[in-house]
Amino acid sequence: MSEFDDEVPVLIVGAGPVGLSAASFLGRYGVRVLLVEKRADTSVLPRAPGLQARTMEIFRAAGMGKEVRALEIGDSHPFFEGGILRVNTYAEIADAEVVEAPSLDGPDISPERVMGCGQDRYEVVLADKAREFGAELRFGTKLLSVEQDADGVTARIENRETGEVRTVRAGYLIGADGASSTVRKALGVERSGRGTVFNALSIYFRAPELEAVLADRPFILCYATAGGEMTGLSRLHGCDPWLAAPVYHPEKGESPDDFTDERCVEIVRTASGIPGMDVEIMNKVPWEGAQLVAERFRVDRVFLAGDAAHVHPPAGGFGANTGIHDAHNLAWKLAARLAGWGGEDLLDTYHDERHAVGSAMAEQAMVRNRIRHGYADDEVRRQMVDDIVITLGYRYTSQAVARPEPAPVLTAPLTLDGSPGTRAPHLWLERDGNRISTVDLFWDSFVLLTGPDGGAWHEAASRLAGRTKVPLKAVRIGAGGDYTAVEADWAAAYGVSPRGAVLVRPDAFVAWRSTDALPEPELVLADVLGRTAGAGVAAAAR
Repeated sequence: MSEFDDEVPVLIVGAGPVGLSAASFLGRYGVRVLLVEKRADTSVLPRAPGLQARTMEIFRAAGMGKEVRALEIGDSHPFFEGGILRVNTYAEIADAEVVEAPSLDGPDISPERVMGCGQDRYEVVLADKAREFGAELRFGTKLLSVEQDADGVTARIENRETGEVRTVRAGYLIGADGASSTVRKALGVERSGRGTVFNALSIYFRAPELEAVLADRPFILCYATAGGEMTGLSRLHGCDPWLAAPVYHPEKGESPDDFTDERCVEIVRTASGIPGMDVEIMNKVPWEGAQLVAERFRVDRVFLAGDAAHVHPPAGGFGANTGIHDAHNLAWKLAARLAGWGGEDLLDTYHDERHAVGSAMAEQAMVRNRIRHGYADDEVRRQMVDDIVITLGYRYTSQAVARPEPAPVLTAPLTLDGSPGTRAPHLWLERDGNRISTVDLFWDSFVLLTGPDGGAWHEAASRLAGRTKVPLKAVRIGAGGDYTAVEADWAAAYGVSPRGAVLVRPDAFVAWRSTDALPEPELVLADVLGRTAGAGVAAAAR
C-alpha cells in the first residue's frame, strides 16, 4: 500500500486560465493530471477578456476552439479594431483621441482571430474540457507544502471545507497559482523588475444610459481623464457588467476601503460626464499593476507558469494569453518526457524559451502603460512593438530549435517566413475538397513538410518515423502530395526551395529547415530530431 493518498504524473496548482489550460492540454496529450485550486469554483468575474489569435490557434489545435469561439457574443472583432481611446468624459466619445491602434490578426497571418469573452465564461469551458480529457479538478483545496527529490514531488493539500489533509506524490508540479504564488515562494525563487507601478480598483457596474452615451463607438479600452484621474472603461467580454478601473494612491494614504459604493458611483458618473446617471455597483476588486519576472521558471521538477512566473501591467492584454502560451509550451514537453521520447534537456528549454518571452512582454506592457498614462518620451515610444508581433511573432532560441537565426525575441515588423524558432506560417491547404490551415497539422508530433521535389526528405522522414521513439509525420504539399496549397507557394512561404524541407514542432514552431536537398537526409533528420527533442541522436534513430 502506498504511503501517499494520491499519485499522479502531474500536479497543477491553480485553476485560472493558465492552470485549466495546462490541465486540458496535458489531458489531450494523454497525461493524467490532478489540479487543485483554493477557490470554491471557477472565476465569477469577467477578467482577462481578450483572447489573442495565437491563443485561439492553440485552443483550436487542442480540440476546443469551437467551444470557446461559441462564447463570443455577436462580433467582438470591431471592438479590437477600435483601439485604445482617451477622452475627457465618455459623453465626449465623438472627440476621442486614439492612443493606440494595434494590429492584432489578419487572414493571411492566422486561421483564427482575436475575440472578446470574460474568463468567467471561458474558464467553464476549459474546466469541462480538462475533465473530458481525464483531469481531476479539486476546487476548495489549498496547497500547504511542496518538497521534491530526484524522483518526484511531494505536496500536502488541504480541503478548505473539511480540513482533511492529503499527501500527493507527482512526477512534476506546475505552479499556476498567480502573482502571489505559494509554489514560487516555497521554491524560494526571487523576482526582478520594477515592482508595483500603480494600484487600481476594478469596479464592475451596470449603467443602461451609458449605452446611448457611447453611441456604439467600439474600443478595446477608453480612458476618461475628468476629475484628474485616469479611469479606464471596457466591456470586451460582450455583456453586462461594464468594467471601470480608477487608480488609487497608497502613498497618499488611500486604500480600497475608501472606495465605498457611493464613491464608486460618483467616479463612474464623473468619468461618464452625466451627473445623474443611474449606476448599479456589482463588485469591486483591488489589484496591483506590477512588473516582476521570476528568475527561474523551472526548479528541477517544479515549473512556474502565468502570473506565478511573470506579472506586468494589463496594458496590451498580454497576461492570460502569455500564460496560456506558457501552459502549452510546457504541456507538450512534459508529455514528451513522460512518454519517454523527450529528454530532460527538452524540459530545460521551457525556461529558455518562455523566460525570454515573458520578460519581453513585461517590457512591452510597461511601454504601453507609460504611453497611456502620459509618462513616455520619444525614446519610450520608439520601443513600442506592434501587438501582432508580440502575440504571433515572438521567437524562441533554445536547444529545441536547431541552428536558430540570430534575432531578438520580438522582431518588427512581423516576420513569419519559416525561420527556425518562429511560428510556422499559416497557409490554406486542401485535400479532397476539405480546407485546413498548415497550423492545423501540428499538435502531437514533429512534422516534416516537403514539396513534390523533396522526395528524398519525405522518404527519409517516413523511414525514420518507423524506427524512432520521437513521433514524426511526413507531409508532402503540392501536386501528388498529401495536400495542395490554395493561394500561395508553400516553399516560398517557408523560405526553402522546392527541394527543401521544414521540421515543425508539436507547438507549430519551426524547429529546423534546409533550403535544399542534402546528402544522407535520414542521418541529418535523425541528428536534428534527436537534438530538438532533447533525446540525443541515438534515441531519435532507434
